[in-house]
Amino acid sequence: MQNVLKLDALAASTLKTDPYPYFSVERAIDPEQVSEIIKAFPSITDGGSYNIDDVEMSPVFSQLIESLDTPEFRRIICDKFDVAVMDLPMMVTLRGYSRKKDGRIHTDSKTKVATILIYLNDEWQAESGKLRVLRSGNDMNDFVEEISPGPGSLMAFKVTDNCWHGYPSFEGKRQSIQINFLTSEAAGNKHRFFHGLSAKIKSLFK
Repeated sequence: MQNVLKLDALAASTLKTDPYPYFSVERAIDPEQVSEIIKAFPSITDGGSYNIDDVEMSPVFSQLIESLDTPEFRRIICDKFDVAVMDLPMMVTLRGYSRKKDGRIHTDSKTKVATILIYLNDEWQAESGKLRVLRSGNDMNDFVEEISPGPGSLMAFKVTDNCWHGYPSFEGKRQSIQINFLTSEAAGNKHRFFHGLSAKIKSLFK
């Protein structure tokens, strides 16, 4: 599976700086492949993030994951956000189900340099569950943009002290890939450990 991401669209997208640096692309995945990829998304029926090593992936989905880490993609992130990620470790996690408590306003950890979210859902019909770029950490309705988690929608942002984001409470299937460029391998190992531990604990209560 080659050129799954529409790199030209990512490179051409407008960088927005209010309230922090971010960009979005409504259809960031090749339209001829996105339906097959959505169908191939690993079965995740619990909330929380899962390391890609902790889920069963079909060949189609494995090829997508492998295609994400390319010099071309990294260069776009470097150029957009004026950060050096060419040699930084990359962590990929999956979410497949949103709980009512998910989506709360937060910023990302300082061990992350940049975050890229790719949504893999069919056309999004629900009013809630749409990602909001927020101006503050205390008002979900004070947002500058709302991004629907539809088929192949992508949002990327530079991790800053004020990179507030979240979404109105939604319970149900809400599939996404989260890509993080991390400050160090040690940071990556820490994140992977806690995501893996969470997955193992959940499995004990099934």
